[in-house]
Amino acid sequence: MEQPVVSDQGPARGLVLIVEDERAIADVQRLYLSRAGFGVHVETTGEAGLDRVRDLRPVAVVLDVGLPGIDGIEVCRRLRARNDWTPIIFVSARDEEVDLLLGLELGADDYLTKPFSPRELVTRIKTVLRRSTGPQYARILRVGAVTLDPEHRTISVDGSAVELTAKEFDVLAFLMASPGRVFSREQLLSSVWGQASYTGGRTVDVHIAQLRSKLGDRNPIRTLRGVGYSAVERP
Repeated sequence: MEQPVVSDQGPARGLVLIVEDERAIADVQRLYLSRAGFGVHVETTGEAGLDRVRDLRPVAVVLDVGLPGIDGIEVCRRLRARNDWTPIIFVSARDEEVDLLLGLELGADDYLTKPFSPRELVTRIKTVLRRSTGPQYARILRVGAVTLDPEHRTISVDGSAVELTAKEFDVLAFLMASPGRVFSREQLLSSVWGQASYTGGRTVDVHIAQLRSKLGDRNPIRTLRGVGYSAVERP
């Protein structure tokens, strides 16, 4: 079986998962998304795509309808059935209206018919992400004594400002946006660094340690041993 393409190192916009069994098409999509600042991971089957959505928590999925085995329609159906609303852009060689309606009724966010411009794909993904993440990044986040302002990129603990690096800020913002939810190292690498790497866990640990040091005893980061990290309000 053909091996999946490992992601590019480009975290600025998060990681996009491409599920496409035509290698040449996937390579072009990967190239343009990487240039646009996305990390990219490619899988060639629906089964593998389902696993990677769970493991990597991509910011969006580019999903081919005509996959072998479990097709794209079924992948989308299963994701929505487990209440996973990761943005999905369907791509298909078929342009019949019934396909379009079926895809969108299942909960897909957009639809492109092959052949399409890779620049158009990038534009569609950016548009979908603006719709799905805009409100989250506009609101002030508060967990316990820590207040985070995503728009102005400021942090305070009990009202006192704290200086963080850009990546430390991004890690903390990601955790605080879903308080109480535990994220694995792989999920943090995917969402914050835009990498689908299973060897970068030490990078996450180092940033968490730096955050704890800078935020002090009032820091909201909790470790669930063997699972990952979350942001919780301390008693």
